[in-house]
Amino acid sequence: MKSVKIPVQLKKMQEIFAKNGHKAYLVGGAVRDMLRGKDASDWDIATDATPQQVISMFHRVIPTGIAHGTVTVIFMGRHIEVTTFRSEKGYSDGRHPDYVEFGKNIDIDLSRRDFTMNAIAVSLGNGQIIDPFNGQLDIKNKLIRTVGRPEERFDEDGLRPIRAIRFATQLGFSIEDRTLTAIPSVLQRIESISIERFRDELEKIITSRMPSTALELMESTGILKIFIPELASCRGVEQADYRNIHQFDVLHHLFYSCDGAPQNKKLVRFAALFHDIGKPSCKNHEQRNGQNIITFYNHENKSAQICQELMTRLRFSKADTEYVCHLVKNHMFHYESNWSDAAVRRFLMRVKPQCIEDLFDLRLADVYGMTRISPQLKDGLWSQNLIELKDRIKQISQKEIALSVKDLAVNGTDLMAQGIPAGRMLGSILHELLETVLDDPNCNTKETLLKIAKNIAIQNNIT
Repeated sequence: MKSVKIPVQLKKMQEIFAKNGHKAYLVGGAVRDMLRGKDASDWDIATDATPQQVISMFHRVIPTGIAHGTVTVIFMGRHIEVTTFRSEKGYSDGRHPDYVEFGKNIDIDLSRRDFTMNAIAVSLGNGQIIDPFNGQLDIKNKLIRTVGRPEERFDEDGLRPIRAIRFATQLGFSIEDRTLTAIPSVLQRIESISIERFRDELEKIITSRMPSTALELMESTGILKIFIPELASCRGVEQADYRNIHQFDVLHHLFYSCDGAPQNKKLVRFAALFHDIGKPSCKNHEQRNGQNIITFYNHENKSAQICQELMTRLRFSKADTEYVCHLVKNHMFHYESNWSDAAVRRFLMRVKPQCIEDLFDLRLADVYGMTRISPQLKDGLWSQNLIELKDRIKQISQKEIALSVKDLAVNGTDLMAQGIPAGRMLGSILHELLETVLDDPNCNTKETLLKIAKNIAIQNNIT
């Protein structure tokens, strides 16, 4: 391809650059996406104009990174990053150049970029493509290749190897052999990046079509062990026994469960990735009917604990961390039609109402991760059971049912008025009253509950 069509807003912007005697080019991911036939919404411009000259040309400019030659121009309703052509030297911190020199040459500017597919420019004047590193050919071949020696590019910014892996799963590309082979040699530089930068890339990976592609690459290159060692430790923890429930070890099960969760539900995907992360420390063997079986008792609680620790370490928000941990802690339910209404009510008491749909999605993702076969195709009973449980939850939710102590017809003050002293026993009695109401909602009257409470108190010699 020799040229591309320039959007009307950028043509108008080019007129201002040209009027002031400057050149301007569209660069970066927008060019890559346009060459792939995709819409490009985020535009980055490279120019021979200095930041001060750009500020003088446009009315609304934000000096977002002026020390490195970047400003953000607000133009025709768009925020457009404009960066002066530059060359860079030294990367002591593994992210920012020690020295930036502004230039007049687009080829030199492109030579500092990470991958050939991102080192292509398009002239805003005539749409001509400048491609000094054959990035178009790599895009055509779906190949991720560094500009120049991969060791040098990766040493400049330790995030670049993770970006290569993220691009591989987002775009469906492969990483060129030399580029991939170089990643383990720069692990020390990768380890120096901030945890927030890693987390941001991980979030983009998780919301790609098939995150297992990137997760496997992170494991094989050693990156996973650096940032999420709890996950890496799940490798080789076998689950398969004579029951033929699982086909994969815990790590691959988690990777594939993540694939199986809805792509548009980021927190469910994280819950799928972490839901069995406590299994390595809970693994045991039992003999049943002469057969050896593998058990992971209480792994959901251990997994929730580890999930809390690692999401906190990765600087996820408190709300997201609590939500994911709640899903992980409650993922081990197996509904059958013979559940009593009391059992359904106890399920609702345990699970936050806003989490129900996501918990069902997590359960189906868990089933998918066992064999990589959709539950609908493997065993339609799973889906049917969840549909039935949804219907029962809907019916119960339409009634005024006590699902917590605060929903009871009595409170602590009422019990103390009957001579039950404040303290741990009073709280215990309230919870026993709740269990009674969960079994029989008709008991949730003040008169009935006070009678039950007094009987409990008498039996425990506290009145």
